[in-house]
Order: sequence, then structure tokens, then C-alpha cells
Amino acid sequence: MLKHLFFISILFVLLLPIKVNSLEVKDLYQARVNVESQASTHRQKAIKEALRAVMVKVGGETTVLSNKILKNAVKNSNNYITQYRYTRKNGQLYLVANFNEDKINQLFQQANLAIWGSLRPQVLLWLIDEQGLSRTIMSNSMPSNLPILVNDFSSQRGLPVVMPLMDLTDATQVNLSDIWGRFEQPIYQASERYFAEAIVVMRLSDSSLLIVDELTELSSSEEVEENTDSCGLLCVDEEPTPQYVLDWVLFSQNQRFTQVYQGEDREVLTTQALSDITELIYQKYALSATSDNDYIIEVANVDSLKVYTELFDFLSNLSAVKSVTLLNAKGATRQFKLKLLGSESALLASLKLNKQLKQYIDPLAVVDPTAIPIFHWEP
Repeated sequence: MLKHLFFISILFVLLLPIKVNSLEVKDLYQARVNVESQASTHRQKAIKEALRAVMVKVGGETTVLSNKILKNAVKNSNNYITQYRYTRKNGQLYLVANFNEDKINQLFQQANLAIWGSLRPQVLLWLIDEQGLSRTIMSNSMPSNLPILVNDFSSQRGLPVVMPLMDLTDATQVNLSDIWGRFEQPIYQASERYFAEAIVVMRLSDSSLLIVDELTELSSSEEVEENTDSCGLLCVDEEPTPQYVLDWVLFSQNQRFTQVYQGEDREVLTTQALSDITELIYQKYALSATSDNDYIIEVANVDSLKVYTELFDFLSNLSAVKSVTLLNAKGATRQFKLKLLGSESALLASLKLNKQLKQYIDPLAVVDPTAIPIFHWEP
């Protein structure tokens, strides 16, 4: 039985490296699910499951599946699928389904649910596996099922998660005890080469963390009764069920979040942790699908028709933007009206993940909340 202990607290201010990397997640409207066979009944069941997976990937949170409009859509999943195919990996048959992007987005708009765009923050995961007296920082090259689980989750939920290479550079710069101890300064130094938007330190333990947890429970008990039962030779020693403790800390800009779990299944604990981390990050970058706000911006360095076309296409393809209108052109500056799906802060948060359009802020100017924000386009 999974024992789930949850607590989130902002502990202190932390700063990420100045350079930020992000990824445009492909195949947001595609999902791969297990299927028993290519029979029609199994296929229809798998298509419904794939549609649910896409809804969670687009919506960012599993709670979207409880929405009545989305639940009804799942019952008519064939109205949203565009194509499907079968694939096999390690003896397991999978169905890969693609769904219509416009129709899915319309569902979210009707349901008044937020949409998470394709430009998403990259997360660096320091995953330490402690088994007895041995501690190992996981990388994709490790002979363990944990990196496979992480990569599969990253694909399923559309969150770019990378693990350290643990190559010669990491070997000379990374101190395992610093990562295990969750010391922020050494962690940021070790993570700098990966240019991640968020950093996670995850510890999975069958020994030291478990002992600490058991001692905590013992000390919190008002009374400990001594077991005096004795059955002599009639006693049969049962194999104890393995127990694990998993905790993680998420460093994201000026906040630090942490959470702890205990249970019997390593994979269940890891998946639950990754899911909670994803939903925390989603809450920062999600966009309202129903808001209809006008936002005017000026963009400098637009000095040719080619550059203008590239910029216009860029703005039009932003998941936060419903439509783009050119208001004014003067020299190499263009003024646009953006009709937003969501708030200005959500748009600006997503733009911080992009290197081409950067907001210019004069450090000496007096802050004027009514001033039109100025951006600089870097083709």
C-alpha cells in the first residue's frame, strides 16, 4: 500500500543560470498505449485510452479527465482520431494514435480548461538510487529500468526531462555527496552545462532514508509496546516486503518545492513523483483556453520582408496567441496586437523559454505599467 506524505514549502530564494533552454515538444496529439491484439474490440479500447493520454499531455494535469465534456468526447473517440498504427517493442504490442489538434483544442475551450503549449521548460533530473550502502546517480547509460521509466514518462506527458550524462566532465565536477545532500550551490554548478529551466534532485532509497523515516515514526509514538510473543520452533520467518522512500526537491527560478513518499514499488513511487513534478511545472506555464485578451507589443530589428514574415509566423504559432494583427510599421520596428488565450503573464513566461524574441527592459527607466512592452527579434 502506498503511503503518500505531501508537503510543499517555499524555503528560500534560488537563482537559475542566466541562459535558459527549452524544447518544443513534438507529437503532443499522439499517444502510444499497450494493446492486447489488433482485434476491433481491443483497438477501440486502446483508442479511448490514447485519447485520455493526449488530453492529459495537452492539459498538463490528470484532473482534466474528470471534466464532463472531455469524458463524453472519450466515448466518441473515433470523432477525433486522424490515424493509427501498430508497433511492437520487446514483445509488447502497442497502438500509436494521432488525434486532430484543432478538435482537441476546441474541446478544451468548451470545457473552460487550460492548454499547455508545445514550448515547454527543460527539466534536469538528478536521480540517485540508493541500495544498501551503494548510491548511484542515474544516467541513460545505466543498466537500470529507472532511466527507461523516466524517458517513457517524459514522452507520455510531454515534459522534456533530461538526465545527466555522467561522462568524464560530470565525473570531475559532480560530487555525489553534494547531490545527495541537496546542497544548492554545488547542484547549480554541476547543472550549469545542461542549461535547464528547472532542476530536480530525486532520491530513491531502500536503506538510509527508510531508517530515518522509521525512526521519525518511532519517536512520534506516545508508547512503544514490547512484543513478548514467542512461538519457539513453530515460528515461520516470513520474507519482509521491500520498503522504499523517495523524496525530491524541485528548484525552479526563485522557489524550492519538496515532497516525500513511501511504498513498496520503486516504479510506482517514481512515476507518482514525476507526475507531481509535471503538474507543479504545468501550473506555471498553462494557458487559459477561454480568456480573450488583447496585448500590444513592439518588436525591433524587423528590417526586411523576410524577417517580418518569420516574426509574424512565429507569433501566430505561439500556443498562447489566438490571432496576430499588424498595427503599425516604422523603420525597423513593428507594432502588433496579439489576441491572447490566457493572461499576459502566461505569454511572458512562455516567451522566456524562447531565444528569438526577447523583451527589452531599460534598467534605468521608471517602470510604467501602461507602457507598450518592447521586444527584440533575433532571427
